[in-house]
Amino acid sequence: MSSRSADRWPDRARRGLAGIVLALPLAAHAGPPPTAAGIDWRERSELPPAQAAALPEYCSGAYLPPDGPSTTVPGLPGQSPDSDREAPIEASGQAARYEMDTSLTLTGDVHVRQGAFSAQGSQLRYDQTSGRMALDGPMRSRGEGVLLTGESATYQSDTGNMRINTASFLVHANEMRGQAASLSRPSENRLLIEEGRFTTCAPDSNAWQVRASQIDLDRAEGFGTARHVRLEVKDVPVFYWPWISFPIDDRRKTGFLYPSFGTSNAGGGAYVSVPYYLNLAPHYDATLTPQYIHGRGLFTEVEGRYLSDFGQSDLQLGYIADDDEFVSENPGVDNGERWGLDFRSRASFGSGWRGYADYSAVSDNDYIGDLNRSLDINTATHLRRRGGVRYDGDQQYFEAYANGYQTVRDNFPLANKPYDQLPEILYGADLDWGVPELLVESQYTYFHRDNTGLTGLDRANGHRWRVAPELALNAREVWGYARPSVTLDHTLYQLEDLPGQTERIDRTVPIYEWDSGLYFDRQSSLFGTRYNQSLEPRLYYAYSEAEDQSDIPDFDTALKSFSFDQLFSPHRFSGGDRVSDNNRLTAAVTTRFNDLETGAERARLSVGQVYYYDDREVGLKGGGTGTGAESPLAGEALLRPLDNLDIRASGLWDPQTGETVQGRSQLVYHSPGYRYLATLGHTYDKDGLEQSDIGAVVPVTDQVSLIGRWVYDAENDQTVGSLAGVEYTDCCWSAQVVAQSYQTTDRQLDHRILFQIRLKGLGGSGGAGDRIGDAIYGYEQREERRYGR
Repeated sequence: MSSRSADRWPDRARRGLAGIVLALPLAAHAGPPPTAAGIDWRERSELPPAQAAALPEYCSGAYLPPDGPSTTVPGLPGQSPDSDREAPIEASGQAARYEMDTSLTLTGDVHVRQGAFSAQGSQLRYDQTSGRMALDGPMRSRGEGVLLTGESATYQSDTGNMRINTASFLVHANEMRGQAASLSRPSENRLLIEEGRFTTCAPDSNAWQVRASQIDLDRAEGFGTARHVRLEVKDVPVFYWPWISFPIDDRRKTGFLYPSFGTSNAGGGAYVSVPYYLNLAPHYDATLTPQYIHGRGLFTEVEGRYLSDFGQSDLQLGYIADDDEFVSENPGVDNGERWGLDFRSRASFGSGWRGYADYSAVSDNDYIGDLNRSLDINTATHLRRRGGVRYDGDQQYFEAYANGYQTVRDNFPLANKPYDQLPEILYGADLDWGVPELLVESQYTYFHRDNTGLTGLDRANGHRWRVAPELALNAREVWGYARPSVTLDHTLYQLEDLPGQTERIDRTVPIYEWDSGLYFDRQSSLFGTRYNQSLEPRLYYAYSEAEDQSDIPDFDTALKSFSFDQLFSPHRFSGGDRVSDNNRLTAAVTTRFNDLETGAERARLSVGQVYYYDDREVGLKGGGTGTGAESPLAGEALLRPLDNLDIRASGLWDPQTGETVQGRSQLVYHSPGYRYLATLGHTYDKDGLEQSDIGAVVPVTDQVSLIGRWVYDAENDQTVGSLAGVEYTDCCWSAQVVAQSYQTTDRQLDHRILFQIRLKGLGGSGGAGDRIGDAIYGYEQREERRYGR
């Protein structure tokens, strides 16, 4: 042959080489330099500009295969090699020797290619008699998204058995590199690694790695097992597992999850938990989380999930047999048994029908503050129990449900406890005939609560029927609209437990409305950007007579907070027990600035005021009435000068007194890569509320960031919540330490310290990340960008 020769192999040789091609992309091993990771690693300055720009600041470089960044990994466990088996094999070398019906040898810069796979070495020998093929190194094999190196490899073409000695591997998709003393494939779907280790750190970093004496990957079952596993940090072992099982694809696998740990003064001190996941069946599973809490004892939480053809159900339980801390804090309690339960279910039956159920319960009022760590219940006053069905059609809807509560606040007034709805049935329709429009809302509810110790209307239980048909003319053009309407709000009560008082009450109130607006726009430019500016004046009138409703109990009604949205509603009250009296006109105007190139709304300003022509006589518990001729001015503002900067403000201002009645402002910013985060807020109410809120994530170096949030109550001159911590981030791991304080229901500050360690490719332990995500806007998006979760 010439100095660079190519050969078409006999069929048997082609089959044997195809087996090698399939096996090699599955390998992982360390060998003579250069390793797989060392071959494809590039420092930041050596990367293409686009890839370097996308690289986080805390990473010194990245892997770059010859064909550019790769995100696919064919040939790894779980992927089919059938197409490569059928592909033709091409091989070349500087010299070749073929002995008829016996063997074939290629030497000198040997290259082999089949489909997406390629390999090279110094010598290739094929024994046609035994079907054995050997490739001597330094060997290099590249598949899509995978690079392997090794000293030598053997392949048995008739059985598919394969072995690589002293190998290293690199998987580009997750930047995982590793080494092993030997790698073998005893069958089509199994890969056996002896004395292996792997990490996602850069080639020059030993921040962490996982070692195992043996790793067995079973592609058919979708899981792997490992023996004598240890996690090393800076080459120092920190965890050891005699045996572990883990998933290697998207299929779920029973096994331990990462532990969580921290400390809390309200929770009893330090705690540590070790969750265990149970893959019971394809459509249901469970997670058991035993945890030890210092001062309280062993506390166990269980989560079960069930998936059916209709939807998903989740059940969460928490239980502690003997809470020593709870018994010592409550002298009258001689039993430390405590529990919590939360059940949620959602189902879709098709044709617009769906069902739902929510049920929460706890053993005592202090359970949530003391023990709850994973139940999806966090209300401080009432736990809701609700279940029902709903239908949504093109022009109508129907809903029926039962609703109840458990009150979990001590010394809560009996008269303020919410009513159960047993049941509540809703029906609504919207018939649109062009300009004419007919809307119907109707409701039936039976209200009930324990009325022991209550007097007067507070004792009332009973039935309520309500129907409110509305007839409207909806005339709209591109330049404006007008919508006159009339609603007949009729309610019937059949009351119980009111001896000597009227038990049947009828109430009928007509409501007249006229809503109209105009639309003007023009194009302009500002700072070189072209905008479309709109001007949208709006007038809204509402009229309804005052009806004496003082003999009607308050089942589900409350006074709404006045805001800009309330300018265009005839209802001052939520619920159905009060119908507002109205003789009022609202005048408002909105202007918007939209970017002509992107369509994004860059600014919106709105302001409006209500003018009253009669006193408001209908009230509820002393609220809702009034004699003033004008409402406060209500306004809203949105500024979005950048895609990553939002400034919002809303408020009420009284022109008669020149005072601000209410105000809320917020600034939210994140840098394009979410490296910097900042939130700034202020809330004010003249009735006794003024709070400031500031939060931020600020990098001080490429690896270190400071995390903080502070909520200050100026009215009471005290901190009501804070969070402060430090985060260290490397390209393959991060750690967080966070101290958090928050106000409990008894206005005391609870303090806790949370930790989190995250290893890229393995997940993390601790609970700091979720707490930060709840406290600082944008933090979850930041984590998703960095770790893909």
